[in-house]
Formats: sequence, C-alpha cells, structure tokens
Amino acid sequence: MQECVALATLPLSGMSLISDSPPRSDPEWTSYTLGIFICLNCSGVHRNLSGISRVKSIQLDFWDDTLVKEMRNKGNQAVRKCYEAKVPPFYYKPRAADCRVLKEQWIRAKYDQKEFTGACWSQWQEFITLEPGAGDRVGCLWKRGKDKGSFRSRIFHLVEKEGALLYYTKEGGKGPKGVIPLSNMNAVFQPEKIGNPHGLQITYLKDGHTRNIFVYHKNGKDIVDWFNAIRAARFRYLKSAFPTASDTDLIPKLTWNFAKEGYMEKTGPMEREPFKRRWFTLDTLDRKLLYFKDPLDAYAQGEVFIGHTGYGYDVKAGLPSRVKGNKWNVGLTLVTPDRRFLLTCENDQDLKEWIKAFKEVISKPMSLQDYTAEATLRRKQRR
Repeated sequence: MQECVALATLPLSGMSLISDSPPRSDPEWTSYTLGIFICLNCSGVHRNLSGISRVKSIQLDFWDDTLVKEMRNKGNQAVRKCYEAKVPPFYYKPRAADCRVLKEQWIRAKYDQKEFTGACWSQWQEFITLEPGAGDRVGCLWKRGKDKGSFRSRIFHLVEKEGALLYYTKEGGKGPKGVIPLSNMNAVFQPEKIGNPHGLQITYLKDGHTRNIFVYHKNGKDIVDWFNAIRAARFRYLKSAFPTASDTDLIPKLTWNFAKEGYMEKTGPMEREPFKRRWFTLDTLDRKLLYFKDPLDAYAQGEVFIGHTGYGYDVKAGLPSRVKGNKWNVGLTLVTPDRRFLLTCENDQDLKEWIKAFKEVISKPMSLQDYTAEATLRRKQRR
C-alpha cells in the first residue's frame, strides 16, 4: 500500500497530452517499461506489445521503490516528446470516443513501429514531401455493393495527380468503376454500422447528391493506413486550394465524424402523412441533415441544409398539438425557411441529444461556402 501511495503522488499533468488514453485525472494502469499512465482500454493493447510495453495496475499490483522512481523520472509528457516528435500534421490522433482499431494502430505505430520518433524511416515521410505521386496508394478493399449489399474485393487507387480515389472491379480493367474526388471527400470509421471492426464509410458528392460507399480491410493496420493516406491527400489538396490557411484551420476539414446518427420517425411536408422510421445523419461540417431508408444506403432519400438561427433556422422540442407519431411520440420540430420537419425520437435522452446537436449547428456562423451550398441545395430541391 505504501508503494501505491507513492505512485499516486506522481504528477499527472502530462496525462491530458497523451493520446493513448482519453484525458482523465485518475488512470488505473501504467506501462511501467515506457513510464506512462494509461486507461483500462489502452492497457489491453499495451499487453500485446510484450517486448516493448509491460502493464501494471496502480492499485492491484506490487510496486517496489525502483519502479516508482522510474515512473517519476519518465511520465507521459516526457515520453510523448520522444515518441510523438515527428507526427505529421495530417495523421489522426484517436480520441476517447473513437473505435478500437484507431486506438490500437495508433499505439502500435507509436511504440512498436516507432513511426514518429524521427530515428528511423517512416512511410509517412513520403506524404510530407512535395514530390509528384508521393501520396499515391494502391491496394484492395472489400466494398459493399450499391444494390445487392454483399461485399466484394475491389482495387482502390489513390492518385493525387488526378485529385481522386479511384476503384476498379478487376486489375487491368478499361477504366475505373468509380471516381471519388478529393475535393469533397470524407472518411469516417463505422464499425457498428457496417458490422465489421475495420469498417470505413467514405462520403462524397456525385452529380450534386451525397454518395456513400462502405469498405473494410481484414487487416487493422491496412485500413488505418488507408484512412491516414486519404487525410494526407486531403491535406495537400487543401493546402493548394487555400494557400493562406493555417494547418490549424485545415486539419478539422481533412476528415470529420458526424455529430449524431440514428433512427427517427418523420412525416411528410403536408404533416398528415404517416410517420415512417428513417436513419438520420447530421453532418456539422457540411451543415446537412440526411435521411436514409437503411443506414447502408448509397444515397439519401432527402437532404436538409441546416443554416444559422439568424436566417430562419430553429429547432424546438415538441410537435404541434394535433400531430402524433407512429410508434414514438417524443418529438421535435426542425424549422427551415422553406418548411418545417416534424421528427419523433425513441426516448427523452435521444431527443435531448438530437436537439443539442441541431443547436450546435444552428448557432455556428455560416461561411461563404455554406451560403453557396445552401443556395445550390435549395435550387435542386425546387426543380
């Protein structure tokens, strides 16, 4: 117990700076060989790095004076300076809510491959250079069919010169089956939605409509490398498109998670139609609410631009008194300049989360690109 008390008195100011674990003031585990405090989830990954990282519980394991002294001499902040010395600006550092494969591959890249120490060659050094073709990548991913729903192996080719991610049904084919432009591409891990721990959703605009494709790779490292290669290519594209913008401004636009997703019920514009259950996705960066018949549909059934509160956009708890949902009666009203949307949620907690997410978007000032996107979407909907 004396050893635990001594360990507990060590300064943890560096804990919030390490990306193995989410920021917290009471870590329960350590990698005593690396000299860092870690959370329970990350301790499982560190256990698999037996030649590099050895794990101990702060409370449950014995600590002698020598180990306590070593922990005191290292610490999260010092170790981070060594193992994260050369992290490229585009490389994704996992957050608390991110999926396991992102966290696991970040830890392995950092401590096992030592990708970011600067002491050895790293594949990501090529992506930082300005040499033509430095960011190209070729490989196979399993892609879900647009209609049939089965996953088939497809050849993907990230070509920076063409500003696109291309995919082919077979090697040596005449031309690509699909072309995904870097200019409006997003990628987000969706293991639960896709039903695969390495599932990745890629979203882009095709003929003015949002198109989703769903892919995975059997190897965790490969799918995370694809994800970071897309971020690297996006980073270089945005640096070229917006030369005066800072890295701080561009990094949140490389890829982004959706603010909220889930089922709600909706009625039609006459507000007399039966409520039908749909899958909704709120994209805060593009300021769009999309709804689908099925979560894995390639195209949305509808898209709603979410503008600023000063231009006629609002969200309110509750439905008009004469309106009732189908199975769910906990509702909200989303107001836009063209119409209002009546939506019902499964429970009060879900309702609170949706209203909070909508308010965050509505309260955010609109950019010049947002005004253009709003006008384009409204013109399309009026045709």
